[in-house]
Amino acid sequence: MIELHNLSKRFGDNTIFSGIDLSISQGEIVVIIGPSGTGKSTLLRCINFLETANTGHLTIDGIHVETPVATKKEILAIRRKTGFVFQNYALFAHMTTRQNIAEGLITVKGWQKQAANDKAQQILDDIGLGDKGDSYPAALSGGQQQRVGIGRAMALEAELLLFDEPTSALDPEWVGEVLNLMKMLATRNQTMLVVTHEMQFAREVADRVIFMADGEFVEQGSPEAIFANPQDPRLKKFLRQVGIQ
Repeated sequence: MIELHNLSKRFGDNTIFSGIDLSISQGEIVVIIGPSGTGKSTLLRCINFLETANTGHLTIDGIHVETPVATKKEILAIRRKTGFVFQNYALFAHMTTRQNIAEGLITVKGWQKQAANDKAQQILDDIGLGDKGDSYPAALSGGQQQRVGIGRAMALEAELLLFDEPTSALDPEWVGEVLNLMKMLATRNQTMLVVTHEMQFAREVADRVIFMADGEFVEQGSPEAIFANPQDPRLKKFLRQVGIQ
């Protein structure tokens, strides 16, 4: 479904990550954990071409792209196959929740406005915010805003949803409602690649957990293998720091 091969990213002389290979099957939920500043979020941004990788290629649902020389047409094709959920919601403040969800359908998929608004309302109903269609982001809690952000990604019916620490900007009382929505998506066979510090979510929902440190994939396996039987010293140290070991 999705293949990354030899992806690397540099900013000037600073190498963020290098030699990243990853294969994700249809319906698989892969969670990336690791220390801050190790390139996890940048990797997600490179998959969606919010950043451009310096080397490597990727394939999503049959679309193959050489990342450093990707054309605008190829980038648009990849973005049509992916949805991105940002840690800071990234909603348009001047648009209602319904408009925020409909906008991608109009601009990316070319839907007519009425059809897009109807679909957006269906999504709002689905995520438990059906009565908030005419509300603006400022009138919503952080958890509600992030659910709208997820709803926006859901509306595109993307092959792959990318979550960049979706709960990191939330107050504790709002984290649960966002994680519950992600768990609902998991029951629908939605392919997801999630960067998160929520270890319990990784344990409960992930099919595979990847520990990333020092710009590389250090260890990966089932949640049971990663959390109960870690092998690499860096992973053991990380788990101790987050209170797992």
